[in-house]
Amino acid sequence: MVLAGAITEAAQGDSSLGQLLKRLSFQSMPEFCDVALAVPLDMVFTYRVAADAVPVVGGRVLVPFRQQRMTGIVVELHDRKPSVKIKPILSVLDVSPVLDDQLLRLGRWISDYYLAPIGEVFRTMLPLNAEFKRAIAYRIAKEGLLALHLAGTSGSSARSQRTPEEQASEFRVLDYLAAQEPAPGDTAQVREETLRSATGVSKLILTGMVRKKWLVREDISAVRDATRTVKLAILKSADGRLNDNQRKLVDTLAASGGRVAVEALQALDVPRTTLNTLARRGLIEIIEEPAGFAVSRSKPRPSVEFNFNSAQQTALGRLRDAVEARKFSGILLHGVTGSGKTAVYLAGMRAVLEAGRSAILLVPEIGLTPAVAADLHQIFGDEVAILHSALSDKERAQQWHRIKGGDARMVVGTRSAVFAPVADLALIIVDEEHDSSYKQEEAPRYHARDIAVVRAKMANAVVVLGSATPSLESYFNARKNKYALVELPDRVEQRPLPEVEIIDMRQEFQETGQEQVISRKLAAEIKERFDRKEQVMVLLNRRGYSPVVLCRTCGKTLECQNCAIALTLHKREHKMVCHYCGYIAPVPKACVHCGSEYVYFLGTGSEKLEELLHGMFPQARIARLDRDTVRGHEDFERTLNALSEGELDLLVGTQMIAKGHDIHGVTLVGVVGADSALGFPDFRAAERTFQLLTQVAGRAGRGQSPGKVVLQTYFQDHYAVQYAAHHDFAGFYDKELRFRSWMHYPPYSALANVLIRSDKLEEALQWSGTLGKWFEQNRHEGVRVLGPAAAPIVRLKRDYRYHFVLKSPSREKLNTTLRAMLAHATHQKIPRTQLIVDVDALWLM
Repeated sequence: MVLAGAITEAAQGDSSLGQLLKRLSFQSMPEFCDVALAVPLDMVFTYRVAADAVPVVGGRVLVPFRQQRMTGIVVELHDRKPSVKIKPILSVLDVSPVLDDQLLRLGRWISDYYLAPIGEVFRTMLPLNAEFKRAIAYRIAKEGLLALHLAGTSGSSARSQRTPEEQASEFRVLDYLAAQEPAPGDTAQVREETLRSATGVSKLILTGMVRKKWLVREDISAVRDATRTVKLAILKSADGRLNDNQRKLVDTLAASGGRVAVEALQALDVPRTTLNTLARRGLIEIIEEPAGFAVSRSKPRPSVEFNFNSAQQTALGRLRDAVEARKFSGILLHGVTGSGKTAVYLAGMRAVLEAGRSAILLVPEIGLTPAVAADLHQIFGDEVAILHSALSDKERAQQWHRIKGGDARMVVGTRSAVFAPVADLALIIVDEEHDSSYKQEEAPRYHARDIAVVRAKMANAVVVLGSATPSLESYFNARKNKYALVELPDRVEQRPLPEVEIIDMRQEFQETGQEQVISRKLAAEIKERFDRKEQVMVLLNRRGYSPVVLCRTCGKTLECQNCAIALTLHKREHKMVCHYCGYIAPVPKACVHCGSEYVYFLGTGSEKLEELLHGMFPQARIARLDRDTVRGHEDFERTLNALSEGELDLLVGTQMIAKGHDIHGVTLVGVVGADSALGFPDFRAAERTFQLLTQVAGRAGRGQSPGKVVLQTYFQDHYAVQYAAHHDFAGFYDKELRFRSWMHYPPYSALANVLIRSDKLEEALQWSGTLGKWFEQNRHEGVRVLGPAAAPIVRLKRDYRYHFVLKSPSREKLNTTLRAMLAHATHQKIPRTQLIVDVDALWLM
C-alpha cells in the first residue's frame, strides 16, 4: 500500500507517468464478460465491459438482449474476443457478488445435473425481482406522424384500408402521442400502461402499429429501490374545529398513541379526503418510514426449555458432534409422529448459533413455515429470517438482504430457502424430507432435499433429513450407510401412537344400501369427541364440491377446454373450475353436449364434506382448510391458531392438514377416501398413500388424551393401508422395495421423464416420433427407454403431451444419454421450451 501511494503521488506530479499508469490499468482490465440470462437456452452471452464500470463475477449487470433489457449474472471476465459483434453492458448493478463462489458452483451443478439453462437456475436462486422494474414505452415515429397528417387530408386513403374499429383505435394512439410534450430533439415517450389506459387500446393494436413502423417500442426497464415502506399519520394537534369525520380520525390517532398507519385510517368509514384536509391544516403529519416485518403471527410453544428423553438426547448428541467436526455428514432422523423431531432441530440450531455459525431449516409447505418461524423467533429473536413464495417480492428481497448482510443467521423457509446466502453454513435441516413439494415442477426442476445434500457437501456442513415416513430413496441410502440412521421410535412423554380402525366402505354400502361419505362409525366417534369437548380433524384430499359433472343421457362429462380433465364444481362460488390451468366455466343447467337437463354431480370434495358435517352437527364450530379457503399465509395461520386455541371443534381439509401440525386438543382423525390415489398410473402411488395416511394419523393424540384414527377405505387389504394402520414403516419399506427392484425403479435406478408438448397435436406426434426413432437407432448402454407414449393427462394447459421414461442404474450414463438427446432435438429444430427433461421425476402424469 505504501508503494502504491508513492506511485500515485509521483503520477500526480508527472502527467506522462500518470497517463502511462492509466493506460496500463485499462490494459489490465478484462474487455469482455460472460453473462447468464434467464432464458431457456443452454448457453451464456458475451458482452463488452465498460472501462469505467467493471462488473464482478457473481454480480448482476443490466444488458440488452434482443429488443429488451434484462438482468443477468456475470460468470466470467476475460479478454477472448468473439467472432461476432458484441454489445456493451448497460450498467453494473452490484459492486460485490450476490452469489458467492460456493453458490455459483452449486448453480453450475444444478444446471449440469438437471440439464437446466444456467440463467434460469441463477434466477431461481436470487429472489430479487423487486429490484428490477420491467417497463415498455412507445413513441410516435416519422411514419406515424405522416399517417396522422395524411388522415386529415381530404381524399386520403389512409383510413380506408382497415376496419373502422382498428382505424379509430390506431388514430387515438397517434393523436395521444402527438399531443404529448416531446423530449429534446425527439418525440414524446409514453409508458405502455399509461398509453393503454388513456386510449383503451389492446397490446395487439400497439404491436400492429410497431410492425407498420408507426410507433417505436422501447424497453425502459431499470433498477429500482425495493425498500419496503409504510406511510404513517402522526397527530400534531387536536385543537380547532373538527367535523364528525375529522374528529373520528383524530380520536383514533389519540387512542393509538398519536401514530397510526395511513392504510389503517383509510379502512375507517370516513372519506379519504378527510386525512388530506387534516394534513393541510397541520393537525397531522404524513411520514414514510421503512416497514417492519412480522416473521410469524402464529403463537410459539409455551416453553422453549427442552426436556429430552434418551432417544432425543442421543439424536442431538450425534447432530452436535457432526457439526463440531466441520466435515460433511448426512443424518436421516427417522422418528414416529409426535416423537419430538422439531425439538431436536431447534436445539441443534441453537448450538449452531451459539458457535457463531449459520443454519437453514426447510419445511415443505408455506403453512408450516409460520409455526416453525414462531418457535425460532422465540428462541433466536431477530436472528431469524423467513423465505417462501407467499411473501411479496419486496418482502423476499428484504429478507434476502438481511441474510446476506449477516443480520439473520437462522433461516426457515420452503424449498427456495436452500439457496439462502448465509455465511459459515454449519447445518441444513430438511423437515418432512419425503414430501413431494420439495421438487420444483417448472424449470429448473430441482429437488430441494438433494440440493441440500450437495450444498452441505460443498460447505463441509451437516445435513439432517427428518421424517416419520422417509422416502424410499433416503431410507435406502441410510441402510447403505450413505447417511447415518438415527431413530426416535417413541412419542414424547411415553404417549401412545393412535389406535387405527379401518372401515370397509364396501361393507358399509351393503349394510346401508346407499353410498356414504361419512360412515356410521366415524359419525359416532365424532359425536363422542364433541360430547367430551375434544377436537376432530377430517381429511379428504380433494378440494371443491363435486369433482365430476356427468350427463345421464349421453354419458359425457364436462371437461376443461384447455386440459383433458373434468371440471370441478365449486358450489359456494357457483362455478366450474379446472384445478390444473384455472379455467372457469358456469355451472351447467343442461348438458353442453346433448342439451339434456339430466345433469348429475358426482363425487365429494372438501367443500361438500364441510357442508355434510355442518348438517350432521349443526352446533359444532367447523372450518375448512384447503387452497380455496387459504388465499395467503395469514389465512392459514388464522385457522390453525383458532384450532390451537380451542375456538374450533372440527377442521376439514386436504393434505394441508396432514403435515407437521402439533394441535394437542385433537383426539380423533377421520380419513375419507385417502386411498383413491392407489388407482393412479404411478409407481409411487402406494408410497404416497402410506405417507399420507401415516402423517394424518399422527395429528391425533399429541396431547394428554390418547388419539384414534378412523380410516375409511375401499381397499382395506392393500399393503399400504394395512402397514399404515399398524404404524409399520419397516414392513412397508421392505415390501415396496421388492416391487421396485423387480421393475428397476428408484432407488435401484435413476429415472428421468422426457416430455414433448405442443398446442398442435401433429407437432407433438411428429417430435415424439423423431426422438423415438433416434432412441431406437442409437445404442444407449445401460439405459432403458420406455415410450413414446401419451402422457396419462394427454392434454394440459392447451398442450398435447407425449413422454418417454428413461431408467438407468448409472446417473452418469443417464445424463450422457439425455444430453445427446437434447443435442439431436436442437439439430431437428425441436424448440427447447417444448421439450421438458425432468431428472429424478416425482410426477409422471
